[in-house]
Amino acid sequence: MKTTDRLSLSRRSFLAGAATTILLPTAGRSQNDTRRIRCSFAEQVAIYRLQDNATVRDLISMLPLDLTIEDFSTNEKIAHLPRRLDEEGFAPFHDETPGDLCYFLGWGNLAFFYDDYTFRDDLIRLGHIEGGLAPLRHKGKYPLRIELLS
Repeated sequence: MKTTDRLSLSRRSFLAGAATTILLPTAGRSQNDTRRIRCSFAEQVAIYRLQDNATVRDLISMLPLDLTIEDFSTNEKIAHLPRRLDEEGFAPFHDETPGDLCYFLGWGNLAFFYDDYTFRDDLIRLGHIEGGLAPLRHKGKYPLRIELLS
């Protein structure tokens, strides 16, 4: 093998390795990793970054939605959906955080948590709010618009 052939092969190997290194961190990510929704009500806006599961995909298939959002208990707002969602997205989690968006299996509604809560086996986490919780602390019952952001 000539020296120029070895250099050419080495250069090709190097370029292939570099391309793989650059592309691999993003190759495993699905388009759903960046799915976000905008929830607008009472001149408030909350943006949620969504997880990738069957329940989220079912919710996305229904968007845009016009619902009603209202206070429930002391730590969340809820919105009733026009139909139940696919429940295949269920997975236990133990890192509950204010700002989580969940689907409540019992009533088939969305739960927008703005204060501490505890995981129960009837919640499917859908996503988490980007930014502060102030929009969710706005008390009352309002028309809610949920839209997929591109």
